[in-house]
Amino acid sequence: MSALPLNLDRLLEVQQFVYREARLQDEHDYDGWEALWADDATYWVPANGDAIDPTREMSIIFDNRSRIATRVKQLKTGKRHAQAPPSRTRRVVSNVELLADDGEELLVGANFAVYESRERGLTVWAGRSTYRLRPTGDGLLMAYKKVELVDNDRAIYTLAFLI
Repeated sequence: MSALPLNLDRLLEVQQFVYREARLQDEHDYDGWEALWADDATYWVPANGDAIDPTREMSIIFDNRSRIATRVKQLKTGKRHAQAPPSRTRRVVSNVELLADDGEELLVGANFAVYESRERGLTVWAGRSTYRLRPTGDGLLMAYKKVELVDNDRAIYTLAFLI
């Protein structure tokens, strides 16, 4: 894979977008997080190791834009048992890379660690997110996000850190 020509302004814009998304999740700013998604977006969290085809294999999450909105509405009721009270989380995002730019969408990758505090104690989740970001007149929007947890081949007893 050849490297893209370095566009520092674009890289900075991408990094700031990824960091902002992490902050909105940690602060439980569900409306702000939902506003980051394009109307035709897909949110995918594969299960059972390497992900090949979410339409043929089980996924932890495989949501279209409508389902993302439903997920946010549920969280905002305050009655979602797994999030009453909400988890305290902090995301550390690193290795943000601009992998491709076809003029219409940007392919971006980033590693993450999420620290989640609940009554049961502290849990650390780690993985890699892949984004397809779409530049608009108002900034970037997520057209696609895939979250690959390093331990997605094991039982996951809570998804509280995933909106």
